[in-house]
Amino acid sequence: MAESLISRLHSGEEVKFRPHGNSMMPHIKSGALVTLAPITDPDTQLVPRAIVYATVRGRKFLHFISAVRDGQYQIANANGHINGWTTAKQVHGILVNIEP
Repeated sequence: MAESLISRLHSGEEVKFRPHGNSMMPHIKSGALVTLAPITDPDTQLVPRAIVYATVRGRKFLHFISAVRDGQYQIANANGHINGWTTAKQVHGILVNIEP
């Protein structure tokens, strides 16, 4: 499923899905319907506190950008756990809506 979402985002399509887990509570509840949009302007969209769908070391996360340095983005969950650094190429979409 993740590869299909990524493919659709990279082709310019918005996607909806229901992520599961509690790492983004209270911002995103497990099973909530989220809408992701493609990244169109990394300079303005990929900023700290933005919630993005990204690949870090081969794993996919819907987490915060917690820091930016030299064209790289640090990805972390709502509990302060840092997943690691990634590039703009590996940030596939940005959260634009959350529904119950």
